[in-house]
Amino acid sequence: MNKKDYYEVLGVSKDASSAEIKSAFRKLAKKYHPDVSKEPDAAEKFKEAQEAYAVLSDENKRKQYDQFGHAAFNNNGAGGYDFSDFDFSDIFSDLFGQSFGGFSNFGFGDFSSSKARGRKGRDKIIRVDLTFEEAVKGTTKTITLDVNDTCEACHGKGGFDEKTCDKCGGSGTITAQQQTLFGTFMTRTTCDKCEGKGTTYAKECSKCHGTGSVRVRKELEVKVPAGVDTGNQLRIAGKGEAGSNGGPNGDVYLEFYVRKHDLFVREGNDVYLTLPITISEAALGCKKEIPTLDGVVKLTIPAGSESGDKHRLRGKGISAINSFRKGDMYVIIDVKIPQKLSRDQKKLFEQLAKTNLDDSPDFRKLKEYLK
Repeated sequence: MNKKDYYEVLGVSKDASSAEIKSAFRKLAKKYHPDVSKEPDAAEKFKEAQEAYAVLSDENKRKQYDQFGHAAFNNNGAGGYDFSDFDFSDIFSDLFGQSFGGFSNFGFGDFSSSKARGRKGRDKIIRVDLTFEEAVKGTTKTITLDVNDTCEACHGKGGFDEKTCDKCGGSGTITAQQQTLFGTFMTRTTCDKCEGKGTTYAKECSKCHGTGSVRVRKELEVKVPAGVDTGNQLRIAGKGEAGSNGGPNGDVYLEFYVRKHDLFVREGNDVYLTLPITISEAALGCKKEIPTLDGVVKLTIPAGSESGDKHRLRGKGISAINSFRKGDMYVIIDVKIPQKLSRDQKKLFEQLAKTNLDDSPDFRKLKEYLK
């Protein structure tokens, strides 16, 4: 299914700020909301705008979308991002001058006509620094994080002795008639007493002070797979912030940063090593011990080697994540010129200078060009 680019839907640039994204959605919501718009395609455009805003207003979802596009959310049943539990109430409240509920949350049912739904808690992104070796071989890390977790005393409810809200009768909403610029509307607004839950509590929980969550410090032991690179993320489900109204906890995303190595340079799953050799080694050829990720190997350098020559060691690179496939290692020759010479060494180079290379292709091309 071809889906429009989310930035294009909202009419903002890819480096737009959160405020610009919110402002763009407000304008589209006011223009295309099905309860007020007379345009024939308003419903579809409003739904597109909702989906785009639900993704781009969330820091983590936006980062996933920037990296993978719509494919980041293709595991959802509808073939795209599921925004059914996203809360648009602050937008609609500001937009229409009333508590959310006066207009249907088009596209996935009338949220206003039922109790407040359980919402998933916020995700957390944590940077994890790795050495080159830890990234290549894999490792186990203990991650410390501070999150709002479900209160154990009240099991996330916020209080004890539950009873039906006497203001909304347990529906979680209050129905009222309202005059607007667009005519008379029967509106359902979220009950301000029970906050849409439909229930209240005789006694507030003293541990979480009615919020249903408490701030805790957690330690997670995480197995980092071999082959991760800078920018890769690892998702740990259900270890983020506590949800509300019985919703599940958010997730934790570990984002890896791999420190540079003194010798090896990584490109994808391949590894590059620059090998310095002397002029005599380049001219005469030699055997050199080469460090690899799996130990030391011997490499034969043929006579007449030059700087920039590349030697490939198959399967000596980095393992692909969760795979047995490995990249290759490339050894790049770097012929070093001596900075200081003894008297005898100078004489040897003077003798070498008499070597006639005029017939070699490179020298001949230059000579012919100068003529």
